[in-house]
Amino acid sequence: FLRERSFGRRRRAANSAPPPQVRNRTSPGDMATSAPADAPSPPAPQPQPESARKAVRVVVKGHVTGVGFRDWTASTAESLGLAGWVRNRRDGSVEALLSGDPAKIEDMITRRFPVGPPASTVTAVVPSPAEPVDPSAGFEIKFTV
Repeated sequence: FLRERSFGRRRRAANSAPPPQVRNRTSPGDMATSAPADAPSPPAPQPQPESARKAVRVVVKGHVTGVGFRDWTASTAESLGLAGWVRNRRDGSVEALLSGDPAKIEDMITRRFPVGPPASTVTAVVPSPAEPVDPSAGFEIKFTV
């Protein structure tokens, strides 16, 4: 028996409503997606001693703009309790600053960034050291530079 198989995202039934989303404008021209009001909020970054925190600036190259990479990065970083920011760059790459638990930062760099969101194609992940940011600052999406 041969059946048609579908890979990737599943299509929503024609008569079903789209999932609820709340769009918050973090700055003019930038949009961040947050969970519906009744959804539990992501865990707040836990205070850590200065010596236990680490920060890394990461440049992700490939087909990473126009595919939801910034929203995916912000959501993933927040779910891991990381602070920092993410932005597109005019050269077509995405730049992020990740600050927090060194093991979680390593997880983002080695496991999550190389895969990215479904529509992206990552060709390089280039980390470099950075100064940690205040964990209470959370994670934000910045303007393109």
